Parts: sequence; structure tokens; C-alpha cells
Amino acid sequence: MNKVSLREKLGYGVGAIGLDLSYGMFYSYLSIYLTNALGISPAFLLIITPLARLWDGFNDPMMGMIVDKTKTKMGKYRPWILIGAMLNAVVLCLLFNNPGFGAGSIGLYVYAAVLYVFWGMTNTLADIPFWSMVPSFASEEKDRNLVSTIARAFSGLGQGIISIFTPIAVAALGGVAGSKLDAMTSDTLSKGFGKWSIITAAGLVFFALVSVLSTKERRIVVNNEKFSFKAAINVIKSNDQLLVFMLFAMISNAGFYMTSGISSYYFTSVLGDLTLQSKFNLMGTIGSVLAILVVPVCSKFMNNRSIYKMSLSMAAAGYIGMAIMGYAFGESVSVTALGVFYILTSLGTGSMFVNQTVMLADCVDYGEYKSGQRNQSLTFSMKGFLQKMAYTMQAVIMYASFTVTGYNGEAAVQTPAAKSAISFLMFIVPPVMMIISLIIFSKKYKIHGEFKREVLDAVSEK
Repeated sequence: MNKVSLREKLGYGVGAIGLDLSYGMFYSYLSIYLTNALGISPAFLLIITPLARLWDGFNDPMMGMIVDKTKTKMGKYRPWILIGAMLNAVVLCLLFNNPGFGAGSIGLYVYAAVLYVFWGMTNTLADIPFWSMVPSFASEEKDRNLVSTIARAFSGLGQGIISIFTPIAVAALGGVAGSKLDAMTSDTLSKGFGKWSIITAAGLVFFALVSVLSTKERRIVVNNEKFSFKAAINVIKSNDQLLVFMLFAMISNAGFYMTSGISSYYFTSVLGDLTLQSKFNLMGTIGSVLAILVVPVCSKFMNNRSIYKMSLSMAAAGYIGMAIMGYAFGESVSVTALGVFYILTSLGTGSMFVNQTVMLADCVDYGEYKSGQRNQSLTFSMKGFLQKMAYTMQAVIMYASFTVTGYNGEAAVQTPAAKSAISFLMFIVPPVMMIISLIIFSKKYKIHGEFKREVLDAVSEK
């Protein structure tokens, strides 16, 4: 690890900014763009979301195996990071720019569905090789904590840019002075999101290029076995701790995505002012920035297992505080009051994500410990897949609620039932998911303590 300079660590981490610019646009704002700007039915999105994830179940492991077999002068990770970023940027722009299909037309629905799937595929091209590089930088827990923390810090910065500035940028680029509910017409949203997506896509490519040019790949192990879905599935199935990790991480991530996905609806339909979301997200970003200190500082006197439990507990506590304020004051709730508790929530979720990256690296070692074969990129392909599955869980719950309560994106005022559903998804569902995830982690995840040292020693000796 001492051969990796701080400049290279920072250069690597910068790539996460671009990835999260695209993540944020897709996971936090695509829903409101499709329903409120294009008038697409939530029932349609309820169908297309799980279908897209079904394809990802084949695509993501396949991409992981392809990366594991890649051998070029640039290495096996960096070429794919750059190719994936450029393709994902193109798809992002197309996704948020309707070429002229009429509202409600079959062409519009087909266009949205195809690009929805393509975004996931092109995102995978960049995401898997980027995060797969973490184990190649370090093998020790503290070293992996540092690399993961730097990457997660930049990832949080990218997410912060999207969450804070998107509501303001959409209003400004859409041609309105403010973003009150009556000013945010479908035309305003279409123009604003279209222009803003081009800016964020350019950022994605720029930061990917910086990351690729700043890093050098180490500990490269090329898997020369012939690819097959059966082999990929067997590798995943044989790593029982990877499956446990996938389960508890997917549930907690779904709680996080629920907040980022439903908050735009909450501030638009319940509180009536989308710009309030910028203030709310600014306070969340403060928590995310502070979160980068949690793992490095706490690791001096706590192990990663205890830190992770603490992170999930902080996230749940913050959500519960938000729920109390939200239900106590209703539509007159202070955004500052919500934001104070959101700082605590973001502090927990931010450190949670750092720990998850470290744990996934540990799952790579555990897989090699059990099978004798190191499937680094295939294992890390599960990170992107679990994020997509978490988003799917969040989206299915949200779109099902919209369908049942009669949410209408083109209506100026939503029904009381729709508003109640939005508040429930905003305040109640996320903490429940965090608590369930904590219980599963505490009972089922075993790569810690003496057993973790045994795994690392065995892999290092090999």
C-alpha cells in the first residue's frame, strides 16, 4: 500500500464523482421526470423496472467475467471504465431528452423502456471495473478502509451535486424564475432535465478520464477459464457470505433509495415547493461529508463489524426522528427540522456504504479461500447488481403505492390518499428496512475477527 501515492488514491476516487452524477440522475430524478414531465403511467414503470433487473441478472455477472478475462496494455479495469462512462453518458442524455414522441404514445413508452434497460447495461460497463480495483490497491483492512473511504467521499460529492443543485438547475434551465408547484409544468421539467442531463453526462466522462489517467493497476490476476453462465452462477452460489452480504446490503440500500426517490415527490406534492428539496439535501450532504471520517476514526478503537452496526443504527435513528417531525407537523413541517435528523441519517448511510465496499473486498478473499480461485470482478459485479435490485425494491413499492392511490403526475394537486402514501414511503419504510438489514447482518455475516484473519492469511500465503 505504501507504493500507492495519495495523488493516485485521489485520482482513483475522482472517478466516483462521475459515476454518481449518473447514478443520482437515474435513481433520484428519473421517476419524477418520467411521470411528471412525460406523463408515463406508474403502472408501466411498475412492470418495466423488475423486467430490466431480470436482464441485469444475466448481464452483470457476464460483464464481471469479461472484465476478469481482460488483458490489455492499459490493464483489465481502466479500458472498461472509460468505454462504459462514454456509453453511459450518451444513454443518460437520450433518456432525459424526448426526441419528439407524443404524450401517451406507444413510441414514447418503447423509447423509455429501451433506454431504461440500456442505462443499466452501460452503467455496468463502468461500475464493475471501477469498484473491482479496490482489492488491487490493498489487502489489509485499514488500507482498504482508506481507499474505500476516499472513493466513497468522492461518490458522496457526486451525489451531493445532483441532490442539491438538480431542483435549482431544472427550474433555471427550464426557463422559470422559481420552482413552485404551479411553475414546474411538464414543459419546464422536460427542458430543464434535458439540459441538465447533458451537463452531468459531460462530467461523467471527464471524471472517468481523470481516474483512468491517474491510476496504475496492481495485483492483476487474469481468469483464463472459458466463460459460462453456469460457471458464473456456481461461483456466486458457492460464496455463501457474498449471498448474505447481497441480502442485507440490498435491503438497507433500498431504504436509502426510497428517500432519494420519493423526496422529490414529497417536496413537490406534499409541501408544494421542489426547491425545498435542495435545502433538505444540502443538510444530508453535510452528513455524508462527515461520514467519510466515521470509518477511519472509529477503526482506531472499533472493528468494522461494530462500526457497521453503529452506522445502520444511526441511519435508523435519523429516519425515526424525521418521521416524528413529519407526522407531528404535517405540511407545515420545518425543512430545517427534517434536515437536522437527515444529517444523522446521512452520517449513518455514508459510513454504511464505505463499509459495504470493504466487506465486498473481503467477500473476494473469502471466495478465493473457499474455492482457490479469485473472481474479483465477478464478485464486484454483485455490487452494481445489488444496487439495481435495491432500486427495484424501492421502485416496485413506490410505483405500486402510486397505482393503488391514484397518483397523477400531470395533476396540480394530488389526492389525500396519494399524499399519505408519499409521506409513509418518506418516513416509515426506510427505518424499517435499516432495522431488518441490521438484524440479518448481525445474525448471518461471519467474515470478522479471527476468522477474517484466517482468510486473509490463507490468501496472502497463496
